[in-house]
Amino acid sequence: MTIAEKAQGVTKIVKGLALAAAIALSPATVMAQANAPAQAPAASVAVPAAPVAPAAAPVAAAPVVSDGVVYVPAHPVAGKGQPIAGAYGFQNQYSATGKEALWMHDALLMPIITAVMLVVLVLLLIVIAKFNRRSHPVASRTSHNTLIEVIWTLVPVLILVFMAVPSIRLIAHQYRAPAKDAVTVKVTGYQWYWGYGYPDNGGFEVISNILTPDQAIQRGEQPQLGADKRMVVPAGEDIRIQTTGSDVIHSFSVPSLWFKLDAVPGRVNERVMHIDEPGVYYGQCSELCGVRHGYMPIVVEAVTRPVFNAWIRSQGGTVAPAAKTAATPS
Repeated sequence: MTIAEKAQGVTKIVKGLALAAAIALSPATVMAQANAPAQAPAASVAVPAAPVAPAAAPVAAAPVVSDGVVYVPAHPVAGKGQPIAGAYGFQNQYSATGKEALWMHDALLMPIITAVMLVVLVLLLIVIAKFNRRSHPVASRTSHNTLIEVIWTLVPVLILVFMAVPSIRLIAHQYRAPAKDAVTVKVTGYQWYWGYGYPDNGGFEVISNILTPDQAIQRGEQPQLGADKRMVVPAGEDIRIQTTGSDVIHSFSVPSLWFKLDAVPGRVNERVMHIDEPGVYYGQCSELCGVRHGYMPIVVEAVTRPVFNAWIRSQGGTVAPAAKTAATPS
């Protein structure tokens, strides 16, 4: 091959590279690349976009009228059913078991814990001040003291027995059976949203997705707690909550109702929920279920029975008779 032929070959290669560069940098190519979905690098910690459930618009502001009864999505009340900025301790409770558990914590457990801590602290200070090398150059060889050993064995046992009675009673109250005709809500955890099914009212399901911060603020709700659709239930009645998971383990938790129940794939867990008064109560998934675990808010709206019936009809469901509330054992 002559030098001229080699030079011509090199020229063709350079022209080809220039043409490829021009195509790659053309406006159409740049726009296509800009519109293409960006892929995060392997080391990125950015939270990926959540799989979106079937389209669910935010709760309509327009009222729903059925049989002369109007359903209007309730407006949240500050400090009720939701966390308070700067607060500590448990939220105010709006269920019978919640009030019982809060009383047990505040009036029973905390005084016992405080008393035990102070007694141990006083004993420790006495030992430090009295039993040291300066006070006792010759160490005591005492190895047993029957009275002390009896005391430190019996006192903890008596404390535990004293605590066991209200603890067992609280557990029994939390897992009592609901009334036979209680409203059933099947709660399904998805990655990463909730589904609320009403098998006793026509079998429809409400899909609940998190609101954007702007949407939540516009509706008077706290960001990351507001949802476009709520779980609507009647207040003052037993509600049979059945939880399951469609993919991984989730956990349905509403702190102000003292309610927490895992949603496990292939299994149905059941527990009774009873809300004392109408209102909006917030919760979140309490089981680490994936990268968008923190974006699964729970919004429970308790309404009166006539309003609940109106809401059921607005969803295309059928109305069942009101449940007879089972008496809470004392």
